[in-house]
Amino acid sequence: MALWITDACINCDVCEPECPNQAISMGVEIYEIDPHRCTECVGHFDSPQCVQVCPVECIPVNPSCVETPEQLLAKYRALQAGSASPSPAVSASPV
Repeated sequence: MALWITDACINCDVCEPECPNQAISMGVEIYEIDPHRCTECVGHFDSPQCVQVCPVECIPVNPSCVETPEQLLAKYRALQAGSASPSPAVSASPV
């Protein structure tokens, strides 16, 4: 599953530099997570780093982007190889 940032985001800027996959960027009003790049830190850390540093706890799992741990690991490997392609199970819009 990819993560997503809710509208409770206060744009504190702490999540973006923590993302090892460069999946977090500034959107129109708040930060956004690219579900095609988010591996929930699988392959890098034991837990999502953005969730760990978020002071307002506004980064839940995106129920529209359901992926197994194996799919997240495959996405991590593809990103590391520089050939990441969107997973068919990933949708760009949160619920």
